[in-house]
Amino acid sequence: MFLASSAKPIDDNLKNLVDEIEAQNSSLSVLAARQFRYSLRQTPIELNIKEPRQFNVLEEFIIRAAIEFQPPPTEDELASVLGLDSVFIKTTTTTLRSLQTLSPTSPLTVTAEGRSFYEKGSVPQPPYPIQIYAITDPLSDNITFQSESLNETVINFPDLADFITIDHTIADIASLPLEAIQKSIQASNLALHVPEEGKIVTSYRVLASTQKIWRKISLFVMFDSLEDKLTIQIRNGKQILESASNWLEVLHTEGKISFQALCKLSTETIHYKPEAILKQKNTEIEARLENIRQKALEAATKAGKKVDNSIVLAKAVQLRDGQISQVFSEVLNSAKSQIMIYSPWGNQAIINEKSLPLLQKLANRGVWILIGHGIARQLEDEDNPIPPEVEKKLRAIKTPDGLPSVQFFWLGDSHVKEVIVDQEIYLCGSHNWLSYRGDYLPLGESVYKVTIPYQVKEAYEFLANRFQNHAQNLWHNALENRDFQLAVQSLCLWGALGMEDIALKEIQQNNWLELLPVWLNIALQGLRLKNIQADSVSFKTALLLLSKVSLEEVFLELLQQGWRKVIGAIASHNPDAALNLLSDEVWAQFLRLNIVKKSDSPSGFILQHT
Repeated sequence: MFLASSAKPIDDNLKNLVDEIEAQNSSLSVLAARQFRYSLRQTPIELNIKEPRQFNVLEEFIIRAAIEFQPPPTEDELASVLGLDSVFIKTTTTTLRSLQTLSPTSPLTVTAEGRSFYEKGSVPQPPYPIQIYAITDPLSDNITFQSESLNETVINFPDLADFITIDHTIADIASLPLEAIQKSIQASNLALHVPEEGKIVTSYRVLASTQKIWRKISLFVMFDSLEDKLTIQIRNGKQILESASNWLEVLHTEGKISFQALCKLSTETIHYKPEAILKQKNTEIEARLENIRQKALEAATKAGKKVDNSIVLAKAVQLRDGQISQVFSEVLNSAKSQIMIYSPWGNQAIINEKSLPLLQKLANRGVWILIGHGIARQLEDEDNPIPPEVEKKLRAIKTPDGLPSVQFFWLGDSHVKEVIVDQEIYLCGSHNWLSYRGDYLPLGESVYKVTIPYQVKEAYEFLANRFQNHAQNLWHNALENRDFQLAVQSLCLWGALGMEDIALKEIQQNNWLELLPVWLNIALQGLRLKNIQADSVSFKTALLLLSKVSLEEVFLELLQQGWRKVIGAIASHNPDAALNLLSDEVWAQFLRLNIVKKSDSPSGFILQHT
């Protein structure tokens, strides 16, 4: 079916990696693999860094006096007040002036910078120098910083620049604004510029001329039989360099790359697609769709209706290239309660300037967003794991009630790329949902938009089951370590799946009452989305747990707020159901825990929300 390994132009050093790639995914065939070298540019620079220290008692008194005394005192006046020799005061004020905490004039005046540090209980120290290195990478078109110098090594591979036009224009580091340097240092994960801690890069200078450093990379040309797509990958070891790979694919699309020259691949080989491979095209998706098409035709035939194939097929529409991103955006925007996404890979594109506002907009509407990712069987085996900062930003997206709207987890061991919205729309195909930033057309890709109920239900149940299993694993880990945050993640995941009853059952069985306020917020979102009925037995169960709550609980205020909101939400749509929940026993607990006022009555409390 695929080209024999011996017939492929593959460098000897890459054969083991090629075997590993093809073993991990039976649909992939590496047509060519070759090693190259390319040059980075390294520039040594010196930073000046200012960071605070705790002020001593005398410094604190002087600064406080300069702020609070009216009129501001002189050194001699302060010395008189404290009964000290003015030499001690003047020595300290001289130090504070040298640190730009006090202005150079008399009487004593605190600078804006001094006030800022004083509020944090500190004063700045004299700036100190530190040397780091600016690394300019032409493949990623990016400047990063690192504390250690790159070693200059001899690499006897072909220069990639001999085959592809690479822009080696060197950015003039010395001309970059300080703000740009500060941001790049932060993006490079160097703890040298941390404004929230008072640690600030105040200036920089270039120490020496730029040095050329050679690095080796590997280029892979692959054919995916499921996606019916030729892809190009640039790797540094096992790590996929996505920006460089995307750039080469664009060049290939534009006809600016010769595979014959680059990796000795003929046009005939590139277009080699035997019938056996074509029949494998997206096997799983095609089988599902064909099954549904046939069932739809059979149902229509049995009903004695004239079948219009165009109507049947319209429920499983194939999208290509530029249509994909437009429909993806439209489908997400249409979400009312839940979005599920699975993609094997992801990167910073998930949190770009377009996606974050969209996700927050959905969160503001109370939409749950479940995102699963991963292709390897084990997390540690992922060649290109999603950066931690991506997960951090996604988890920071909150609902109006402070719940994490985005549930983002590694599930692994799947090559499927799919999106399910409100259990009504199903997108599946070859598009990588979590790594497309919208800056190029997804040429050669295809996606099916499916609205056939049975097909959507089948896809949803499979993916929801994976998320449910993950929620259960999170809960077991949370119980074992009594990890509150991990428990919140599992509760929110159950809530996003509409399994609030399971979440409450686990809280009850394990007597983890601290989680009740979290559950109430989840239930409140379910009520607003109409996923939970006002007469749900879960509310009666949760109310029974009030008898176990003492007045000394640290979460009591959150519990009070939660029940007021939940009863209010139920009463606003179904006053009778709300009143039925407030039995004499429940009302007694509401009074004991100060959820309601002593002057309130059940009917009066309900009336406040109707």
